[in-house]
Amino acid sequence: MKHQTKHNIITMKYIFLTATLICTITLGGYAQQAPAPNFSLADCIRYAYEHQDSVKNAGLDVKSAEYKVKETIGTGLPQVNGTASFQDFLKPPASVGPNIFVTPIDLKAPLIQFPFGAVKYNNTYSIQASQLLFSGTFIVGLEAVKTFKELSQRSLVRSKIETNVNVTKAYYQVLVSNEQIKLLDANIAQLKQQFDQTTQQNKQGFVEKIDVDRLAVQYNNLVTNRDNVARALVLNYEMLKFQMGMPIQQEITLTDKLESINLDQKVAQNTIDTAFYHNRIEYKLLETNVKLNQLDVKSKKAAYLPTFVLTGGFGDVFQENQMKYLYNHGYPNSYIGVNLSIPIFSGGQRVNQLRQTEINVQKAQNDLYNVRNALNLQASAAQIMFDNSIQSLNNQKRSRELAQEVLRVSKIKYAQGVGSSIEVTQAQTELENADNQYIQALYNALINKVDLEKAYAHIN
Repeated sequence: MKHQTKHNIITMKYIFLTATLICTITLGGYAQQAPAPNFSLADCIRYAYEHQDSVKNAGLDVKSAEYKVKETIGTGLPQVNGTASFQDFLKPPASVGPNIFVTPIDLKAPLIQFPFGAVKYNNTYSIQASQLLFSGTFIVGLEAVKTFKELSQRSLVRSKIETNVNVTKAYYQVLVSNEQIKLLDANIAQLKQQFDQTTQQNKQGFVEKIDVDRLAVQYNNLVTNRDNVARALVLNYEMLKFQMGMPIQQEITLTDKLESINLDQKVAQNTIDTAFYHNRIEYKLLETNVKLNQLDVKSKKAAYLPTFVLTGGFGDVFQENQMKYLYNHGYPNSYIGVNLSIPIFSGGQRVNQLRQTEINVQKAQNDLYNVRNALNLQASAAQIMFDNSIQSLNNQKRSRELAQEVLRVSKIKYAQGVGSSIEVTQAQTELENADNQYIQALYNALINKVDLEKAYAHIN
């Protein structure tokens, strides 16, 4: 009976473990088969704003600047400090001098030692407080630190813009690579059909074996090219996820289509805002830098002004030769006052520091003027590059259509016996070249579109 019970228990454990293993495998397979999340371009950009390290660090800089503002404000608030000390004089200090206890005092007599006035045990504590009443450097510093916070906020915007541009370009690269694979697949299918037909004609004695071999070489090259693009597509996906701050092992599905991207983006010369550069974050950063340098000048001038500080304190002293009587009596003290600090002469340091900061302002203004010209040049170049790329794209579209028509006619002529297989092969090669040039022109147009939007501050 006991043996039967033991056997039943072992059987139940085996069934339980088997069921657990089956459930684990089933759930694991279900997890592996879960569809990859969908991401539009806007989704990728939002994800990057939350996960890209450069954006996250810029956001942390903003928080740090906020704490810096609070720190600076704190210097103008009351400052309170406390001190306490306890001393046990193992041997109290003493002083030496003439014997004043004899009359008349003999100054030529040997000096004697008498107590210094300290007792064995001393315990003191005090609290000091101060309040800044006026300081020119504090007032200017408070304004400067708020401008520093503005600088960190604009740096965050710059990081977001750069991330937006990088993610968008990487997203477009994936779309273009997918389009290239589609074109290659269409050519492979077409060439495979032609290869099969030619092979049958060769078996029937209508065409030569060299025609079959020629198509086989072309077909193999096309398949190899397709495999290379497919492997590059994997890398393009990983680059996109890297720009997003996403683990590159994670699978995603892109939802935007090439045909939904508007490439008709020309900026009419008569509608250009000549002061558009004011909206560029690079210009705004330099404006803030000029402001910081100007505040530095004000701070150096404020160093010539006096400083007023209200002070006060309270303390108590306990002294006794015996520890048990130490706290029987205390000797409290307190005070209140005003400290006035007036800068008078510093050996020319302040005036030379002021002159250096004034030079820094001039340099910052020169940088601002220079970047204004640079941004105007960049915008003009971006417009020309975009216009050229659109024209090239349109030309390549027409070239593809012509190459397809040439291939179609070449096949008809070959089937009717008035054309050669070499003519068909050349037409197929020209179509492949036209496809490659179209893909490159398409990618250039998309990238130049992003650069144009950035140049005119349409990305933020």
